[in-house]
Amino acid sequence: MPTVDELEQITGLLLRAATSVRVRDPVVRELTGPAFAGRGRLVDTAADLVLLEVVARLLRQGWQPYDVHRITTRRADAEAATLAADAIAAELDRRPAATVHPRWIDQLDQIGAAVWWQGGEPRLSQWARRRGCAPAHALSRAVGALAVLATLPALPELPLPSPSREGVDEKMLARVRALLAKAESTQFPEEAEALSAKAQELMSRYSFEQALVSPARPGGAARRFWLDEPYVGAKSALVTAVASANRCRAVSYEKLGFLAVVGHEVDLDIVELLATSLLVQATEAMLAAGRRVGRGGQSRTRSFRHAFLLAYAGRIGERLASADSAVSAEVGDERLLPVLARRSREVDVLFADLFPKVGRRTHSITNGDGWQAGRAAADQAKLTVERRRLPV
Repeated sequence: MPTVDELEQITGLLLRAATSVRVRDPVVRELTGPAFAGRGRLVDTAADLVLLEVVARLLRQGWQPYDVHRITTRRADAEAATLAADAIAAELDRRPAATVHPRWIDQLDQIGAAVWWQGGEPRLSQWARRRGCAPAHALSRAVGALAVLATLPALPELPLPSPSREGVDEKMLARVRALLAKAESTQFPEEAEALSAKAQELMSRYSFEQALVSPARPGGAARRFWLDEPYVGAKSALVTAVASANRCRAVSYEKLGFLAVVGHEVDLDIVELLATSLLVQATEAMLAAGRRVGRGGQSRTRSFRHAFLLAYAGRIGERLASADSAVSAEVGDERLLPVLARRSREVDVLFADLFPKVGRRTHSITNGDGWQAGRAAADQAKLTVERRRLPV
């Protein structure tokens, strides 16, 4: 049996390697070299323990399973992310099943985290054998995961929905997904905007109907929305625009790569669906504009694309808000305004509680061609959609 002193020595080396690029490779070579010959099991046990402890700390400090996996994938690599997922599964497996929220269980499925290893042998040893890689490679990937996770800051703990949460029903989700899939696949920007507007119209109508018929549940909810690089700042502006148009509030963690969005569950569902689709559409429109605008490759510069996405976000936000307002006016139920006002106050209170020191960020535009192209791409179709002419 390894002694406490031996484990502390090795975990200390691992944490030192995780926090210093300069010593990372030398430490891995030392722990898998002659100095630790015959103690590979001890080294892997230490790696398991320190990774488990770091992941457990993050889960206590506001991070959720999907967040931990996503940041490891972003900053390290897919192999390191699988080790982080294994540590998450191990940590949640040692908790009473009744204490693990269903949202977290869904996230475990989403990232493919499950207890697949056998007891009595370190996870890292079994991981290396499963992948057919050398111990040094496995330990290097574990240190890579630690390098990402060990220095992450605490996050506000987002409220998790109740098991009987309000949300968009599956039939409505299917109709909206069908519209957005057509919007993403069409080569005609005008048709894409009309289909997206139709999706916003359907979802706004559904949200208003739910607000009127659902029993009043005080408070709101919150989710994290992860973004792909590049242009995270500009993409966050698009998600924020979608959130604002759907009675939600958002705050960007650009350095980490996500936004936190606060709202009611049904509106958060809407934001997630629509923002995901519009990010695809914005990227396609940006690339198409890059092929048409400017000479000598100027339209493909970073400043062009950054300006394009910011302009696209601003104009799309205006159009989605108009579509939402039009549906609100059409619904015209005298009960709706006080219900929406109450829900807005609840979102504001929760947002202020979670993010009491949020500042307002401004974006600088240095490429006028990109700005004009982005506005044009978002402004090619009217949002007054003839519902009977559009397939559902």
